[in-house]
Amino acid sequence: MNSLRIARVALSARSSALRTTTMLKRSYADVAPDKIKLTLALPHQAIYKSQDVVQVNIPAQSGDMGVLANHVPAIEQLKPGLVEVIEESGGSKQFFLSGGFATVQPNSVLSINAVEGYPLEDFSAEAVRNQIAEAQKIAGGSGSEADIAEAKIELEVLESLQAHLK
Repeated sequence: MNSLRIARVALSARSSALRTTTMLKRSYADVAPDKIKLTLALPHQAIYKSQDVVQVNIPAQSGDMGVLANHVPAIEQLKPGLVEVIEESGGSKQFFLSGGFATVQPNSVLSINAVEGYPLEDFSAEAVRNQIAEAQKIAGGSGSEADIAEAKIELEVLESLQAHLK
């Protein structure tokens, strides 16, 4: 036999042994939990913590996404936007975050960490409009590069917030 044929035979024997081993380890699936354990934390406090969350919608940099129980583990960077928490009772809570990170862990655990975050009902549409006007003046003005850069970041966050206020 030539050496290539011997290698092929050895490889196929190894593959069939792996398939047999894999099949022996199979068992019935565990019942999946239908709730998410959520922690929404800022550096100085946790603003939301619950074991009874059905779904969480987050503004990920890669696109808005919904997280359900047994979501694949992931780490997502968040852009400024609305986090919506849908509770088991059918109600929902909305929080506006300036950005941050969401970590989906095994066993339906979701941790959201942000520098700033507030319940959406804490914001006034009029106050946000006034802050946008002020930030636009600074961003379009002839101030220092640092002031203009800060104003542009502020505008991005405020415009995102304004889009979610009704």
